[in-house]
Amino acid sequence: MFNPSRADARDFFFASWRKYRDKAPLTALETLVVELISAHPEYHQVLENRDKYVDRDYRVEAGDTNPFLHLSMHLSIREQVSIDQPQGVRAAHMRLTEKLASSMEAEHIMMDCLAEMIWHAQRHKLAPDPALYLGCLAKK
Repeated sequence: MFNPSRADARDFFFASWRKYRDKAPLTALETLVVELISAHPEYHQVLENRDKYVDRDYRVEAGDTNPFLHLSMHLSIREQVSIDQPQGVRAAHMRLTEKLASSMEAEHIMMDCLAEMIWHAQRHKLAPDPALYLGCLAKK
């Protein structure tokens, strides 16, 4: 199974953005990543400064937002929606997209629910609970 290090995962974002800026050909996944990065101009400076940010720790308690985690969650949600896993997540995404008039904003709302499910699983040493995730989405 593919299990990249933190630096490997971050390097994928840096490389995708660099290739885009250099007008180099992109893979389908790189194209998706560039689309996400383009929609988040607040991360452009980070992605243009690999040496400064590749090893940076982001601390929630300090008010930091981890751009790599944020972009990765977008990718995860898009994969979930594409295969409707857990079942019902595609319908939740469609409902939120209609309500918010933006797929990107729907994903931002979904991130909160995804993060809550992951936090709950880690805190209680349990497997992630799709019912918790879908229940959270239903309330949004």
